[in-house]
Amino acid sequence: MASPKLESNINQSMMKEETTILTQILDQVTQKLIEPETFDKIQNLKRLAKANQYQEIDQLVGELKSSEMDTIARYFSILPLLINILEDVDLAYEINRKNNTDEDYLGRISTTIEQVAQAENAAEILESVQVVPVLTAHPTQVQRETMLELTNHLHHLLRKHRDVKAGLVNREKWHADLQRYIEIMMQTDMIREKKLKVSNEITNVMSYYDFSIIKAITKLQTEYKRLATEKGIVLQNPRPIQMGMWVGGDRDGNPFVTAETLEKSALTQAEVIFNYYDQKLYQLYREIALSSSFVKTSQAVLEMAERSKDASVYREKEPYRKAFYDIRQNLQNTRSYLVDGQDVGPRYVDIDAFKHDLGLIRDSLIENNAASLLSGTFTELLEAADVFGFYLASIDMRQDSSIHEACVAELLASANIEPNYTNLSESDKVAVLLKQLTQDPRILSATHLEKSELLQGELAIFQMARRLKDRLGEAVIKQNIISHTESVSDMLELAILLKEAGLVDNHQARVQIVPLFETIEDLENANQIMTDYLQLPIVQKWVASNKGYQEIMLGYSDSNKDGGYLASGWTLYKAQNDLTQIGRKQGVKITFFHGRGGTVGRGGGPSYAAITSQPFGSIKDRIRVTEQGEVIGNKYGNKDAAYFNFEMLLSATLDRMVTPMLTDPNEIDDYRETMNTIVADSYKIYRELVFETPEFYDYFFEASPIQSISQLNIGSRPAARKTITDIGGLRAIPWVFSWSQNRVMLPGWYGVGSSFKRFIDKDEANLAKLQKMYQSWPFFRSLLSNVDMVLSKTNMNIAFKYTQLCQKPEVRDIFNTILDEWQLTKNIILAIEDEDDLLADNAFLKASLEHRLPYFNILNYLQIELIKRIRQGMPEQEARKLIHTTINGVATGLRNSG
Repeated sequence: MASPKLESNINQSMMKEETTILTQILDQVTQKLIEPETFDKIQNLKRLAKANQYQEIDQLVGELKSSEMDTIARYFSILPLLINILEDVDLAYEINRKNNTDEDYLGRISTTIEQVAQAENAAEILESVQVVPVLTAHPTQVQRETMLELTNHLHHLLRKHRDVKAGLVNREKWHADLQRYIEIMMQTDMIREKKLKVSNEITNVMSYYDFSIIKAITKLQTEYKRLATEKGIVLQNPRPIQMGMWVGGDRDGNPFVTAETLEKSALTQAEVIFNYYDQKLYQLYREIALSSSFVKTSQAVLEMAERSKDASVYREKEPYRKAFYDIRQNLQNTRSYLVDGQDVGPRYVDIDAFKHDLGLIRDSLIENNAASLLSGTFTELLEAADVFGFYLASIDMRQDSSIHEACVAELLASANIEPNYTNLSESDKVAVLLKQLTQDPRILSATHLEKSELLQGELAIFQMARRLKDRLGEAVIKQNIISHTESVSDMLELAILLKEAGLVDNHQARVQIVPLFETIEDLENANQIMTDYLQLPIVQKWVASNKGYQEIMLGYSDSNKDGGYLASGWTLYKAQNDLTQIGRKQGVKITFFHGRGGTVGRGGGPSYAAITSQPFGSIKDRIRVTEQGEVIGNKYGNKDAAYFNFEMLLSATLDRMVTPMLTDPNEIDDYRETMNTIVADSYKIYRELVFETPEFYDYFFEASPIQSISQLNIGSRPAARKTITDIGGLRAIPWVFSWSQNRVMLPGWYGVGSSFKRFIDKDEANLAKLQKMYQSWPFFRSLLSNVDMVLSKTNMNIAFKYTQLCQKPEVRDIFNTILDEWQLTKNIILAIEDEDDLLADNAFLKASLEHRLPYFNILNYLQIELIKRIRQGMPEQEARKLIHTTINGVATGLRNSG
C-alpha cells in the first residue's frame, strides 16, 4: 500500500505486542464459544503453522468434523484480519509522524512541489494537474459492510493503544471494548448469504466518503495550495484530486445496472455531499458566534442576515450566525429540489451560487481582521465545494461494443435507413454512421415501431444521463467507456446512441466517448483505430469542445489473461507511447485511464512506482485509475491511509510530468528491442500452457475453487460473460481470484522465467544487460518488482495439495510444468535484481507476510478438505457457506485477492 521507505520504519516491536494482545482476546472469546477439544485443535493448528509442519496440518484438518470446521475457519479468517488492522494503525501513526516533522518520504507532496517549482511553467502544472481515482463495481472485497464497520471500530480503539500505555486511557475499559467488538465479530456472519444488488454496492462505496475520502481530499487540497503559495505560486482554482465512480453506471456484463440504478447512484452521491455540507454549516453556525458589539460586518453579509429566517431573539447581534442559517436553509432547499424533486423555497441554482455566499462571509471576515477564523471547518467546507460540487463524484457509463452495435442496427433498420447494418464492411458502417451524425438531424428512436427490451434499456440509460446532467451539473457524468473497442465504428455507434438523448451533436459532445482497449490484439490495433478516428472532422469538433482532450482507457486484466504478465505490461507501455505520439501529431492531448486492479495480474502493484514508470510524456496533466475490490478498503479505510494514498498518486503524477526519462537515450531503443524479443517468447510460453494445452482446462477447474468463487456473493454481476466452463468467457476477476486462492498466482508471473532464460542463454553478457535495465529503467524495475512481490505470496506446497484434487494423472502433471517455471522465474528474478531473497527492498511486506502467512495457510488446507468433501457428497448448502468463509479468509490474508 505504501512506499518501502515509509513502511520499513513501522514499529515492529509494537506490532508484536499488539498482535499478542489481540490473539489472546480472540482465544478467550473463542474458548467461550466452542467445545474444549475443538479449541485444542485450533491451538495445535497454530503451533503446527508456526513450525511449518504442513503434513501434520493436512492430517489434522482431514480428521475435523464438519461441525468444527466453521468455527476453525472463522478463527483463522479473523486472526489475519486483526493483524491487517494493526498494520493499518501503525502505518497511520508513521504517516502522521512524518507529516508533522521534516522527515522526508517517497511521495511527500511538499518535496514534490519543491521539485515542480523549479520548472518554468510550474504554475500551469500545479493548476492543471488532475488525478482521478475511480471506485469501481468489482467487489472482490468479500467482507460484508457489517464486518467493515466492526473493523473500523477496532481500528479506532487500537489507535488509542499508545495512550493506554502512557496511562492516558483506562486500560481495563479499553481492553473490554476490544474484547466486545472481537466477540461480536466472531459471532457475526462474515460473508453475504444473498447476492449483492447494485444498490448495496452503491451504499458500500459511499461509506468510504463519510469516514475518510472527503476529509482526506480537503486536507490535501488545503496543504497543496499552502505549499504552492510558499513557493510564490498563485493558483486560481486547482483541483488536483477528484473522484470517479463506476458503481451504478457500469453495465458491461451486468444486466442489473439500469436507468434506475444510474439515477440512484447519482442521487445517493448528491445526498452524501449535501449531508456533509449541512453538517459543516451547522458547525460554523455554532462556532462563529461573533457579536456586532465587537466586530464589523460587510454590507453583503448584513443583507444575508436580514434575509435569514433565524428569528431567535438571541441572534439579533449575531449577523454571521444568521447568514449561515440563511445559507443552510437555501442548501437544504437545494437538496430537496435536486435529490427529492421538491421545490420548497429559495435554493441555489448551482454550486457556484453556494460558493458565492460562502465567499461573501469569507471576504467579510478577512476585511474585518478575523481571517484566522477561516482555518479548520470553514476551509474544509470551501475546499469540498470546489472539489465535489453538488454531485460528489463523476459517474462513468460503460457498455460492451457489441451491445451498442446491436442497438444501432435496430435503430437504423426501424428508421428504414439500413436493413442489415451488422453485415456491412467497416468502411460502409463508418459511412452510414457519419451521415447520421453530420447530415441527418432525426431522432431515430422516435418511430412508433416496437423496440426490443435491450434497446429500450439502453436508450433509457442515455436519457437518464441527460436528465442527471441537466439536474446536477455537467460533471456528474463526463465519460462513456466502450468495452472491447475494435474499430472506429464502435465509437461512432456510441455517438449515435448519445445523439438520441441529445448528448452529442454536430458541434459538441456533452459526454466524452472513451475507447477501452483490452486484449493484446486490441492494444496493438489501437494506433490505427485512433489515427483514423481523430482525423474525422466531427470528432475534432468533439475533442475541441472537451478543451482538446481525448481519453483512452487501457485494460490490464484482460490483456494479462490473454497474453500473460510480460506481454500485457509491455504492450500497454508501447500503446501509451504510440498513442501519445498520435495525439501530438494531431494536436490532441491524449490522456489515459488505467484499468488497474488490486493484483499484479490485473495491473496492480505499488501505485507510486506504477505511475512514475509510465512512458515520459504520456501523462499530460490528467490521469485516471481504477480502485477496486479489497484495494478500496486497504487504501481508503481510514482518513490517514486515504490522505497518504491520494498524496502518493498526486506526487507520482507530478513527478512523471516534470522528471524526464532517467535512462540514457542511446540505450532506450536497444532496451525496447530486448523487450520485444523477450515478450514474444513470453507470450508464446504463456499461451502454450493456458490456451494450447488440452489438460490445462481441467487443471484450472479442478485444482482451484473457481466453482465456489462463481457462487460467492461478491458482486452484482455474473462471474462469466458466457459460461463458467470456458476460460475465454470467464471474467478476469474470478480468473485471478482463483489463482490467488490456490496460491499459484499464475497470472502475475507465468512465462517470465523461461523467456528471460532464453534471452540470457543467447549471450553470456545478457544477464548484465538485464541487471542494468533493472537499475536504470523505471518501467523495467517496476515490472520485475511486481513479479518479486507476487512470488513472495505463492506457496507451491499448498498449490501441490490443490493439484491432488485433479482426477487424471495427465491433468495433475500440469503442476510440474507450473512448478518448473515458478522455480526458474524465482531464480531469474533474483539474479536480475542481484539479491539473495525475495522482497529484499520491501522489509514491511516481508514482515507483514511473516505475521499473517502461517494463519491463512491453514485456511487453504481447510478449503482443500472442503472441496474433497463436496465431491464426496457433503450437503451443498453446508459446504458452500464453509468454503466461502475460507475464500474470505485467504483474500483477507493476501490483501490483494482479485
